Amino acid sequence: MTSAIRIENFGGPEVLQWQSVEVGDPGPGEIRIQQAASGLNYIDVYHRTGLYQQPLPLIPGVEGAGTVVAVGEGVEQWQVGDRIAYAGPMGSYSEQRLIDAASVVRLPEAISFQQAAAIMLKGMTAQMLLRQVYRVEAGETILVHAAAGGTGLILCQWAAALGATVIGTVSTEEKAEIARRHGCHHAVLYQREDFVDAVDRITDGRKLPVVYDSVGEQTFLKSLDCLQHRGTMVTFGQASGPVAPFSPLLLAQKGSLYLTRPVLFNYIAGPQALARAAGELFDAVSSGSIKVTVNQTFALREAAAAHAALESRATTGATVLLA
Repeated sequence: MTSAIRIENFGGPEVLQWQSVEVGDPGPGEIRIQQAASGLNYIDVYHRTGLYQQPLPLIPGVEGAGTVVAVGEGVEQWQVGDRIAYAGPMGSYSEQRLIDAASVVRLPEAISFQQAAAIMLKGMTAQMLLRQVYRVEAGETILVHAAAGGTGLILCQWAAALGATVIGTVSTEEKAEIARRHGCHHAVLYQREDFVDAVDRITDGRKLPVVYDSVGEQTFLKSLDCLQHRGTMVTFGQASGPVAPFSPLLLAQKGSLYLTRPVLFNYIAGPQALARAAGELFDAVSSGSIKVTVNQTFALREAAAAHAALESRATTGATVLLA
């Protein structure tokens, strides 16, 4: 027997229960891994509350890293002892788990398990946003909401390394300083200054080609006012709540804007797409373009406390659960 965090009912952090579970042997095409670390992400909150409903009981968590301890029939690319990492297959809040062998990538020796658990989902999300959804080029100015969050810090660093000027919104001066240390050129404290006014000031009224918004309800409509004609609005999260329904005519009135709601798993579907995204991410980390910031660690059994900290916006950078 091994242990995992399980959810029997949707609700607050208290529904995250530490329980004994039976993992079993890997089937054809599967591997069994001993998890070293699991990443904490806002999508875990959505799964816990039922906003993104999954069948119950549920072991949450969508990114992790660890070591292969058994391989199933037909698995040739992995051997016992291999270091792997993944993002996507749910169930990372566990000491051991079974996983499809095609859904993991080889972890370079230069990257630790904690680092991998901190960047697989957030880092490949950043790769998707900056290199696929909208391809940011040198000389452009972009806006990143929640710039001091886990994904925000990676976005800021990577975009700056690409030669872009990064405007980021944050809630406190402490978070502004963290964002600045990670590539954010202009940290806007949204409680002191309207970020639309800040964008106009920083760009001399030229506005932006793209906005990356993981906040949702509180920032969405005003973010449209930050965009140039035919600019791209990328909404990829809803930390403040879902965006209210609106008429598509609004996009025309704001300047023929593009709107997209990308989901990472549609961009890394298949081994080739997964390997390409993870490879670009590992290269960016290895080159120093992205510095991995794990600012909080919790024991896996303390997942409820970790969720409470995340939802209260008490965290900065990445949070990792240690098995």
